[in-house]
Amino acid sequence: MAESSKKNKKGNRHSHNRPDEKIRLPKGEELFGIVDTRLGMGKSRIRCSDGKERICRVPGALKRRLWVRPNNIVIIKPWEYEGDRKGDILFNYTPIQIKWLKKEGHLKELLEQEEF
Repeated sequence: MAESSKKNKKGNRHSHNRPDEKIRLPKGEELFGIVDTRLGMGKSRIRCSDGKERICRVPGALKRRLWVRPNNIVIIKPWEYEGDRKGDILFNYTPIQIKWLKKEGHLKELLEQEEF
């Protein structure tokens, strides 16, 4: 009974869904993107907010923690070399975070491209 009353040090299972939590935004060269298709081997085809389509991978340090699916909104960082065609996936948003981003107007460019 003592174990069930203790809280997990990282918070409860749904702590990432709290709206008062700070939501990560792209900084520097990072961009928003929408996952089009998964290609296998940790790679995905992503439509980016700058109008380009890139093949992005999940870096090794995030491979077990970051799971992406088609139509997910992610943050990517283009590579220095071949940056117009390739990049790394850094962050994947939850549905509640996506709702907040739309409400605040951060996804305007990305969603305007999707309409065409």
